[in-house]
Amino acid sequence: MIHELGKQNSIFNEFLRQVRDEEIQKDRLRIRRNMERLGEIFAYEISKALDYKTADVTTSLGTAVMRVPERLPVLATIMRAGLPFHQGFLNYFDGADSAFVSAYRRHLKNVDEFEVKVEYLSSPGLKGKEVIIADPMLATGTSMALVHNALLEKGKPEHVHVAAILASKEGIDYIKKNLPKNITIWVGAVDDELTAQSYIVPGLGDAGDLCYGSK
Repeated sequence: MIHELGKQNSIFNEFLRQVRDEEIQKDRLRIRRNMERLGEIFAYEISKALDYKTADVTTSLGTAVMRVPERLPVLATIMRAGLPFHQGFLNYFDGADSAFVSAYRRHLKNVDEFEVKVEYLSSPGLKGKEVIIADPMLATGTSMALVHNALLEKGKPEHVHVAAILASKEGIDYIKKNLPKNITIWVGAVDDELTAQSYIVPGLGDAGDLCYGSK
């Protein structure tokens, strides 16, 4: 199942516009904060798909019966570009455990060719849990698939939510083909093209460089 949040009329699209805008991108603080705000909206939307239970809440005047999440998801992200996006999820799922994966493009002799390397993983046990993997860009889908498979070392989740601010059609097709069926994809918008260097067009550029400086 794929959810494209940008298709709805909401303030989400204003934050997405600002993240794409090359003039606004010159302010690193602002782009990080906008990615964080987008993460908060993703968290709210994904929260609707979680399992809920009833809980009694004691107030100063009595007891209220509330519907609350049965459990919090584990929040996973890919360093470094995913950090501000991840913070938005953490702002809403503030008691959740987090997982961090280091993945990067290692370019080969041909400047347009690269392989994705996963070098570092820090994660709680994931067996039977709900997991959200958040990364701003879903370009080819290769990094997301490798990160997903690396996380399986910590146990097989019950369900995985893949969240990306922007995705390519190619990346979505790759995820649907190469990841298990217990996956839900959440994206802000789907763009049509990839450059020879596998950057999304029109996209927004290199999310990590925009947030933290060029490598």
